[in-house]
Amino acid sequence: MNLGSHLEELKKKHESLAAEVEDALRHPGVDDLHITELKKQKLRIKEEIHRLSGETA
Repeated sequence: MNLGSHLEELKKKHESLAAEVEDALRHPGVDDLHITELKKQKLRIKEEIHRLSGETA
């Protein structure tokens, strides 16, 4: 997998996690710990995208 396709996959995962977080926030029965973990995953992916994008710039 080249860097460009890897970045695209990371962006898709980030968007998917963002949608999952939004959905979880709309449902009051969802565990706050689960939402926090989703947000952490989303942040890690965002940082990885930023790091890899910086390497290509």
